[in-house]
Order: sequence, then C-alpha cells, then structure tokens
Amino acid sequence: MIVNPHEKGWEVIYQQAHALLAAEIGFAWRVADRPLHFMKTLAAIAQHDDGQKDWTGKYYLTAAGAPANFTQLPFSLEQAQQVMKEAKFQGHWRSLLTSMHLSFLHETVRGQHKTWDAFLDDQIELQKTCRRQLKVNKQQAQYAYDFMQWCDRFSLILCRRELPEMERTLEISQGPDGIRYEVTRLATGDVQVHPWPFQEKELEVSVEASLLIQLQFSTAKELAAALQAAPVQRLVWKIIPR
Repeated sequence: MIVNPHEKGWEVIYQQAHALLAAEIGFAWRVADRPLHFMKTLAAIAQHDDGQKDWTGKYYLTAAGAPANFTQLPFSLEQAQQVMKEAKFQGHWRSLLTSMHLSFLHETVRGQHKTWDAFLDDQIELQKTCRRQLKVNKQQAQYAYDFMQWCDRFSLILCRRELPEMERTLEISQGPDGIRYEVTRLATGDVQVHPWPFQEKELEVSVEASLLIQLQFSTAKELAAALQAAPVQRLVWKIIPR
C-alpha cells in the first residue's frame, strides 16, 4: 500500500492501483519511441506489484498499529516468488521485465539470507534465458525496463504526493532515451512535464484512493475490513507540457 497522512486519518492507495496508473502513463508515451512488445510491456508495468501477501497477522501494520507504507515493509520472498509465478503465465517478455524489476529493487538484500541470494541468482539466469528465447539483446531489454521504471517512478511521485509546492521542479528520472525528465505542479493544479515525452498535447490520468478515519488497527484483517468499507475518491491529474 501507499499510505499518505490525511487531515481525517489516512489516504491509502493500493500498490496494484499505482501500477495501473504507471501503465496508463506508459500508454501515453510518444509512438516513435515506444519499446519492443509495447502492449506486453504495459502488462508488465500494470502487474509488477501483484502477488501481494494475504491479509493475516500484522504484516501491513507498523509497530504502532498504523497502516504501513510499502517502504516500511521488509523484503518478502513470498511476494517476489508469487509475482514471478504470475508473470510466467504471460510469457517471456513480461517475465523478463518483472525479473529485471525485482533485481533492481532487491539486490540490496543480497548477502543477508541464502534463500534470498538463490532467488536473486535465479533472476539473473532467467533474464538470460528470456533474452535468448525472445532473440533480444541487453540494450533492447534495458530500454524497455528503463521505460517501465520511468513510468513507475512518475506514478509513485503522483500517488505519494511528492510534487513540491510553489512550482518547484522535481526530477522524475532519466528516461529510456537517456534524457532527464522533470515535473512541476503549477499554481493552477496542472502538472507540467519537461521535456514532453507523450504523444498527445496533454493528458489526464487518475487513481482511486481510500480514506481511513481509524488511525490504528490490531490486525491486518481489521485494516482490510476498514479499507473495504472506506469511502473511495478518484485522484485526477491533468498533465501538460511547458
């Protein structure tokens, strides 16, 4: 989950919803510079946060009983294995990009547990196998993954409400084309991206967020029940060029 403080409690955006927003952003990318297997790439983006653990114990809670932001949760080998299992049902391309994403996120845990190291080693071999089966080189695969990562980062900036105030500029990240992209929230509320990477002259994207009034929970199941009953609002951003 992505958990933002709210004046009435907590604003919660499911990671799967954030991933769908990332795919929506990717779909708008200029046609001439889209990666290989574009629709399959969008599928990988939209589903890269699948395989989440079930709502048992206190996994989704902080020590104080508050909803835990995903950055506060430990590495879950179970979730990583599940998302790879699901990716394989959609073929080598989604498996390749999903595996590259897991390597990017979790190489930092290497050396902490033998089972984690074995999983990370498996990803390196899987990526080689996928590239061979698909007859793509490392550069082509990296371009597609950099595209995926850019969309993921931009979606996180929006969902985590990281846009600076007073029209200050924030770097999104370097795009797959090697260009540094920046984002600014204008006084009008519009979101300005520079340089402009999208096909259309402007676009509108959105995500759904749940509003929790209750601040603390005893179990993840209690939190899940509260989320099911919580009011849902649609967050919308109009994105324009400079």
